[in-house]
Amino acid sequence: MSTRVDTEEIATTRSERVLAVVLALFLLVGTVWFYVQVPEWVDDALSQGDTSSLNAAESIENEKDEARWAAESARDDAQAALNLEREEYKVALQEGSGVAEARADYDEAKVEYNRRQAELKQANAEWDAASQKADEARAHQERASRSGSSAWLVAGIRLVFIAGWMVGAYQLLAWLRRRESRYVTLVYSGAIVGAVMALVFAVDYITDYIDPLDLGPFVLSAIGVVATVIAFRVLQRYLAARLPGRRVRKGECPFCGFPLREAGLADGPHCGGCGRDVVAPCSTCHAPRRVGSSFCARCGTA
Repeated sequence: MSTRVDTEEIATTRSERVLAVVLALFLLVGTVWFYVQVPEWVDDALSQGDTSSLNAAESIENEKDEARWAAESARDDAQAALNLEREEYKVALQEGSGVAEARADYDEAKVEYNRRQAELKQANAEWDAASQKADEARAHQERASRSGSSAWLVAGIRLVFIAGWMVGAYQLLAWLRRRESRYVTLVYSGAIVGAVMALVFAVDYITDYIDPLDLGPFVLSAIGVVATVIAFRVLQRYLAARLPGRRVRKGECPFCGFPLREAGLADGPHCGGCGRDVVAPCSTCHAPRRVGSSFCARCGTA
């Protein structure tokens, strides 16, 4: 079913605007996810570099971790044996027999426990040192992957993605407007998302070199003024391109908007409001053609 209607005559409904906002939110979620994932994808793609130092540090860390757990288990066993010998020594003291042997076993268990406790302390210290070196190796590897060409590659991919998104959105928007499609409202969502992502990209990278708070209110206000003037200029160019055709469809002068039909001058060669020519020969068939019309009524040339 065709959706081609006169978009200038039929206003956008509230339901269409709500759906456009919902679409913009979903598009924003997807684009932000892509923007955030790009560094990880680049790191994975460039991870074939020299990682021997990191692998060696992580291997030592794992070995010291296993040794730490083994020392802790041995210490627990020695503690259990010490507790058992202590109870047997108490029993021997109460019964008055075998006290010397029980005392010797208890002292031996205490020495064993102290030895295992010292081994556990040493194992913990070695694991802490290995873990610290592994963390340093991981941080060095991450800095290496984030610096140099990989950082430029991430920025380039993000820039191409955002620029392609905006160009595609505006081209699709222009195409649908030429077709006078009702889906123009949805495409506005894509254009807005592209503008938001462009702002995110600019803030993300510009703030790495410039602190906006250090620029001062005057400079920030100047930036806002320039941006507003540029936006106003773009709007005026858009209106200048769209307004003549809209006036022609309403039977008005494309230059001043004088109502030609109401004045009974729909077929006259001049505007009764500004005096300009409102009828000119077609560049292809030279038949009379209303100025500002999209196509020639005689030959159909744009």
